[in-house]
Amino acid sequence: MHPTEQATVPTRVIGLISGTSVDGIDAALVEISGQELDLKVELVAGATYPYPAELREKILAVCAGEAISMAELAEIDDAIAFVFAEAAQNIQIGYQPASLIGSHGQTVYHRPPQKMDKGTWGQGDGSILSKTIPLSSLGYTLQLGRGDLIAHLAGITTVSNFRVADIAIGGHGAPLVPRVDAYLLSHPQEARCIQNIGGIGNVAYIPPRRDNWLEKMRGWDTGPGNSLLDLAVEHLTNGAKTYDENGQWAATGTPCQPLVEQWLTQDYFQLPPPKSTGRELFGVTYLQQCLQAAEAYQLSPADILATLTELTAASIVHSYRTFLPQLPDRVLLCGGGSRNLYLKQRLQSLLPSVPVLTTDEVGLSADFKEAIAFAVLAYWRQLGIPGNLPSATGAPQEVLLGEIYPSIELTT
Repeated sequence: MHPTEQATVPTRVIGLISGTSVDGIDAALVEISGQELDLKVELVAGATYPYPAELREKILAVCAGEAISMAELAEIDDAIAFVFAEAAQNIQIGYQPASLIGSHGQTVYHRPPQKMDKGTWGQGDGSILSKTIPLSSLGYTLQLGRGDLIAHLAGITTVSNFRVADIAIGGHGAPLVPRVDAYLLSHPQEARCIQNIGGIGNVAYIPPRRDNWLEKMRGWDTGPGNSLLDLAVEHLTNGAKTYDENGQWAATGTPCQPLVEQWLTQDYFQLPPPKSTGRELFGVTYLQQCLQAAEAYQLSPADILATLTELTAASIVHSYRTFLPQLPDRVLLCGGGSRNLYLKQRLQSLLPSVPVLTTDEVGLSADFKEAIAFAVLAYWRQLGIPGNLPSATGAPQEVLLGEIYPSIELTT
């Protein structure tokens, strides 16, 4: 079947992702048809499958920089693939099966590209490095959960390892969702910010759908989302809790504005897009620095959570005011943080003239939008359609994203 013909027939695809919060695997079973401007997506089923506690602890330890052997890394890689494949099988129960999986996997390390002095690579000696990377150090990213093993265990062709193609040509490999957002959430008259709040926050700015609108899109990681909040809750409860449901605890505290203003001077917030970040920056060490700075103000646990929540909200709004051509007409939230009512209230307070809603309110699941996006990226990869947005990732051109692993039936 020709790719164009294939795109007219609805394809059932599973999207799988576990974000930087490492709180479980989001699985979305969707029907997709069309290609780009005519793209249509219907969510058939969505569910979150928690990691086994021991595996989650190992993943968090790796993300925090704990030294492990290659053998241990291989074991974790395999274990993640097993639970991802299990999630793919479970989400299909009671439904017509899927023919394709798009698996983002579990990010355990992300290093954005860094500008370097001319000649750092090869000193202009004609080597391949001096020819291809004369001015910048490539980024690096590692997502665990082998696509080949998922394809075998689930019995479904799987596309995975989406970020590396963009990184290989000098991009950040993140954020990858803005191109999907463009075709599912753009509006003829409105400029919109699609703000995902996972462990890390990222935004897609979509101008009104007019001439050259796609070229005017922007996207970047805004900074911490839930990462510092979740770590703080674990710290403050000695591990008894892992998150602040609906922001109820933080809502009883009072944000310390001098601390928020101090934290916003951090270099990352001043760095112009394209940019990306992760737990490597906004992780355990950063939280410890925040807690140390808070000691001078004698804050209660609720005040600490309120202040960290304010940092997430303020860093998002700082990004908009600093790097967008204008404030959006509407903000649409998605990801786990969209369910944090206190965080949503703080965002609305800081953007009084801009409605702050969720993607649910425009017909796209806020809980499973990221999983849906990777289903779309896998679908595009199969059709030979590029998945990155250079204005968001910083890559010099569009590229196909993801490595395809056909399902294999073993013969006996």
